[in-house]
Amino acid sequence: MPFAIKVLLGLAAGFAVGLLVAGSGAGVLAPAARFLEVAGTMWIAAIRMTVIPLVMSSLIVGVNRAPNAATIGRLGGRAVTFFFVATALAAVMAVVIGAPLMARITLDPAAVDALRATASTSGAPAGTMPSVGQWFIDLVPLNPVKAAADGAMLPLITFTLAFAIAVTRLPDARRVPFVAMVEVVQDATLHMVRWVIDTAPYGVFALAVPLAAKLGLSALGALAGYTVIVCGVSVFYCLTVLYPAAVVLGRAPLKSFWRVWLTPQSIAFSARSSMAALPAMIEEARDRLKLPASIHGFLIPLAASTFRPGAGVGQILGALFIARLYGIPIEAGGLAAICATALVTSFSVPGIPGGSIVAMVPVLMVVNLPVEGIGILLGVDTILDMFRTTTNTTGHMSAAMVLARGEREADNSAAPAT
Repeated sequence: MPFAIKVLLGLAAGFAVGLLVAGSGAGVLAPAARFLEVAGTMWIAAIRMTVIPLVMSSLIVGVNRAPNAATIGRLGGRAVTFFFVATALAAVMAVVIGAPLMARITLDPAAVDALRATASTSGAPAGTMPSVGQWFIDLVPLNPVKAAADGAMLPLITFTLAFAIAVTRLPDARRVPFVAMVEVVQDATLHMVRWVIDTAPYGVFALAVPLAAKLGLSALGALAGYTVIVCGVSVFYCLTVLYPAAVVLGRAPLKSFWRVWLTPQSIAFSARSSMAALPAMIEEARDRLKLPASIHGFLIPLAASTFRPGAGVGQILGALFIARLYGIPIEAGGLAAICATALVTSFSVPGIPGGSIVAMVPVLMVVNLPVEGIGILLGVDTILDMFRTTTNTTGHMSAAMVLARGEREADNSAAPAT
């Protein structure tokens, strides 16, 4: 049986048992629900224990494995700029469109209060943020070890990025062995993540039971609403940002290039893997679109491994949904922190099933949202992952079209006059 079906069955079974508990009141099933709640919390804790080593090692390896400016020249700088701008637009769109839609999801207020009372947080009021000035001050951690222990992800990311850049300045004789060691940490942590994700059907079941017991049927409606919102915003982002960027900035003929994109998009949608669609993207860019070699030989592989605008949409909307589910208001400062964290972590999403869920943990922790909510999101993540991955692949092709124009212009200007 496919793993995704097992997760969906776990979610369905958890909701069914939870609704039975809700219907029986404080009957014999109530102790079983409390036991499952403990088991689900332990499963979430297993995910959380992998986050810090995974994020730190991924950032250090990513910065040091990526080609530097001397190697990638003009294309690398323009690619990084495009990646950040496109992902930032995805984050802004998720907030501007997603936040009002999430607010329309109806939940029983009494049930939300009961759910919020059992939410586990780090101690600070959930959803709270310091003043703007203090927020910028806190970006630089006084003690990175304490920041890691407290789960303060933004200061920890700031330190890790600075440290990773400093490592790039070391002589190769010292830098290469260190990066190789960190890559071992990254690979080992990914193995741990896979172990936890492999138990997702049971973890999702254990989390769904108490959720359904507290929220009743409204939980099903809320989850369906969340799924529709994420898929809708992902499609809207592709139609209003990525396609126009290719047409306007890349001067791509709309009548022809959209058909070229269908093959890699179909592979991405069905396989839920940008890397699975990579060969098709390279073939289409080289043989049908006739893009420069630097695009299909360097830019597209770089984009497939680092550029994930779909994760920017999915992580932010997931955080907003969990905030709605637990009745936690998120102020403007909290939204900014969520967007900033999602922007950075989207470039280090592990390429494994359920990897985007792990990458969402820092986004939740930055405003102290209950991390156990991601277990519920994982139950419908197969559907969402199809749309996220297709958005990613569309972004890769859009970047190829936009940056190919600059490459052609640079090649023409460098060509000798005849």
